Amino acid sequence: MIVNPIFAAAPAHHYALRLMQRDDLPAVIVVEKAAYQHPWSSGIFRDCLRAGYCNLVLEHVSDDHYQSIIICGHGIMMLTTDECHILNLCIHPDYQRRGLGRILLRRLLALAQQRHAMTAFLEVRVSNGTAIALYQAEGFNEVGYRRNYYPTLTGREDALVMARAL
Repeated sequence: MIVNPIFAAAPAHHYALRLMQRDDLPAVIVVEKAAYQHPWSSGIFRDCLRAGYCNLVLEHVSDDHYQSIIICGHGIMMLTTDECHILNLCIHPDYQRRGLGRILLRRLLALAQQRHAMTAFLEVRVSNGTAIALYQAEGFNEVGYRRNYYPTLTGREDALVMARAL
């Protein structure tokens, strides 16, 4: 378990990153459904686990009287010989705007660097200004555009393809 020292000043709560397990899938699906109109299915997550992708969960750990652990985010990254592709980076809406997406993204990128990846890629909805700002702040630049990539309630939405050197 990786405890992030950024949260050490708040002794009642902290966050931890760890590898996703099959038993985590029900909680991961809850986060996915809360965050996205078109969430991934549990089958997609099972396939990612089976394929050996880098699958992380972010846990909120409350050190109160009952110590509760809640999965509040997850990240999925596919690694190839010299690049990685971040497939899913998700934080439950109740936990957004706390820097947790940045922490999860940085951990995925650090793991990619450890495995000698040279470039990181991802897609993001063109309407997701918050995510685009995060990725730009973390060194990603637009390198492409995918028309009608994401489903929406009324049709399809384009995606920006972003990349950064590792």
